[in-house]
Amino acid sequence: MSALFTPLALRGTTFRNRLWVAPLCQYSVELRDGVPTDWHLVHLGSFALGGAGLVMTEATAVSPEGRISPEDTGLWNSEQRDAWARITAFIRSQGAVPGIQLAHAGRKGSTWRHFDPRFGATVPEAEGGWEPVAPSALAFSGYSTPRALSVEEIGAVVDDFAAATTRALAAGFGLLEVHAAHGYLLHQFLSPLSNERTDEYGGSLENRARLLLAVVRAVREAAGPDIPVLVRFSATDWAEGGWDREQTAVVAGWAQEAGADLFDISTGGLVSGIRIPLEPGYQVPFAEFVHETAEAPVSAVGLITEAQQAEEVVASGRADAVMMGREMMRDPHFAWRAAAELGVDLDYYPPQYLRSKYALK
Repeated sequence: MSALFTPLALRGTTFRNRLWVAPLCQYSVELRDGVPTDWHLVHLGSFALGGAGLVMTEATAVSPEGRISPEDTGLWNSEQRDAWARITAFIRSQGAVPGIQLAHAGRKGSTWRHFDPRFGATVPEAEGGWEPVAPSALAFSGYSTPRALSVEEIGAVVDDFAAATTRALAAGFGLLEVHAAHGYLLHQFLSPLSNERTDEYGGSLENRARLLLAVVRAVREAAGPDIPVLVRFSATDWAEGGWDREQTAVVAGWAQEAGADLFDISTGGLVSGIRIPLEPGYQVPFAEFVHETAEAPVSAVGLITEAQQAEEVVASGRADAVMMGREMMRDPHFAWRAAAELGVDLDYYPPQYLRSKYALK
């Protein structure tokens, strides 16, 4: 039996395997209105067709100013909700669970998309940008200085996540992920390197985690008892004095009490210019640490590119699932190949593609 292709149940949802698609920003809403397009349908639908257990959307903003770039997807209105509905319907029709990553970019918002030659700087308001916000008026390297959020505005962020959750359920999503990683707003509140507040949202770990926990509680309440809620953490800033795996494990425990079911463990994104020791599976030890310390389910991500490698991560108990990104983009049908290499005969191979079926090894 393959651990990777063993179903996993979270609350009222069963995933057909533990090979999941990580959120992959596409920056492809050319009208800049947050409405997903045919690109998103084909991009995400191909992963479902290819056998993944969970297909996660890119970071989807809960408000216009929560976008990373003007070309990001959103879920702050009904037009976006309805456009997502046809995408989730196709993903479900192929046997995968459609998941959405709800996000607010904070001080890393209003930036040029990564394939624009101006990437690495803030989009001026005259060219469709906006004033970014953050816990403190501290800029990310190369970007404009954000405005520190007021306490009232922090409450509005929580409301935005709750409203987006309600729209996500109406659009047919079967899983929700709160994005608290990669240097975006919730991560900015968590890390002492970006949070210099002196009120109830700054200083102690409890205070820095206050916004995230309020968001998790609001998302859980809006989602109801049966929909899985994940939180994506960066388990380290890779910088002295920053957010680390120990704080991640503590806050994961609190988030679990607030209603989160599984933690998607990544790293980095808060500080630029950091040399990260990249190697295959380099973030798996962080997932394993949170899993063991917080006694919570986790997924692992980061340079996981081979079937046997993914199998070992799950079979060894280091993580409950693996998230794959770039390898999935290179091969949206990776699950078919992985199953064949692991000797698993999938019963959800699309009949239209049976002539291309991999031979079991």
